[in-house]
Amino acid sequence: MYADPQPLAPLVRSLRAGDRRPTALVDDLCDRLDAVDDDVRSVLPEPGRRDRLIREATALDARHDDPTSRPSLFGVPVGVKDIFHVDGYLTAAGSSVPPATITDAESTAVARLHDAGAVTFGKARTTEFAYFDPPETRNPTDLGHTPGGSSSGSAAAVAAGICPLALGSQTVGSVIRPAAFCGVVGFKPSYGRIPLDGVVPFAPSVDHVGTFTADVAGAARTAAVLCDGWDPVDPDAPPVVGVVEGPYLDQATEAGRAGVEAGAAALDDAGYEVRRVPVFDDIDAVNASHDALTAAEFALTHAEWHAAYGDRYAPESTALIEEGREVGVDELADARAARLDLRERVGERAREAGVDLLISPGAPGPAPEGIDDTGDPIMNLPWTNAGVPALTVPCGRVGGLPLGLQVVAPFGGDEALLAWGEDIAAAVADVGAVDA
Repeated sequence: MYADPQPLAPLVRSLRAGDRRPTALVDDLCDRLDAVDDDVRSVLPEPGRRDRLIREATALDARHDDPTSRPSLFGVPVGVKDIFHVDGYLTAAGSSVPPATITDAESTAVARLHDAGAVTFGKARTTEFAYFDPPETRNPTDLGHTPGGSSSGSAAAVAAGICPLALGSQTVGSVIRPAAFCGVVGFKPSYGRIPLDGVVPFAPSVDHVGTFTADVAGAARTAAVLCDGWDPVDPDAPPVVGVVEGPYLDQATEAGRAGVEAGAAALDDAGYEVRRVPVFDDIDAVNASHDALTAAEFALTHAEWHAAYGDRYAPESTALIEEGREVGVDELADARAARLDLRERVGERAREAGVDLLISPGAPGPAPEGIDDTGDPIMNLPWTNAGVPALTVPCGRVGGLPLGLQVVAPFGGDEALLAWGEDIAAAVADVGAVDA
């Protein structure tokens, strides 16, 4: 069995209480890696990984021998997408560019996890420079299907039970989509809540750090460590939920739309007020603006590296750079401004409709067959462009493959989204086979 995700929140409780030792945990996870990752291919090879992890876990135990003062992620092994710089590791970003050219100082996101007691399990495989050229990673729920991308290895490692937590990034749909495909929880906070330094950039105006866990409670615990100014909330009432309608939803497959309807029905059965909310009537313009922005900024980001090592870039990446060079200065400025306008419009539409959260497909449908294509991020694009917080939770299956329910809040509503998200995940957890 390849899919075996392990919830983070109960694991942390057992580690902090001393019921489970970090040394035993990393040893068990190395056994799991050895058992399944020759087939899943989620984590990059590392000579001496087990010995290193046991040394680090032993040292961590010695530093925090008092259970009452152990940090919030004490002993948690984390998979780190190979676009994040980590002390002691080279960064290749899924590319053939010399890693020494790319590698830089450790990212703030990784440093915050380490400060909270987490240990780096290893580097997770990624598409080249977080774009479309895929790694050899397979979906643990069905090895014949893609895990999604670009955070392919991060999603697959959590889904396979190799890591209880993994870091990813999202510039279009690289956290929410693979989480949906792999049947785990993906969280992308509001733009700017997690610093981007020490992360190989794609398009800095819309790059986000995100996380993968098996549980919303684990995502919330991790967000409290990673996000600037985290201030937990305890809402005194359930949210009013809006099902997104309109041409945006038409981009999903029949299976994707059926999954959202099944999720909405489950929420209605659980007592939530569910409304229908047309959003993104201009979705074609939003898509075009985001595409221009990401292409232009990718071209700027890679100007020096591509000039020196262009022959080592995948054709997909080179084509995006060439496309980005054609975007004019004024068009880029307009695209950057448009994302802020969209952010305001999303919040305004939610207020007008009287909803707290909006739901939509986490991907157009289930994971496509094969691993040469990581799937379409189109259902995530407008939320990423607007920079609003997004969460995906498992919600039904089609042909045995997971579907994800994407749940978003207005900008800055991260704490409320995750506070409500745990109950929403529970409400849709029993959605079974979806007719499509």
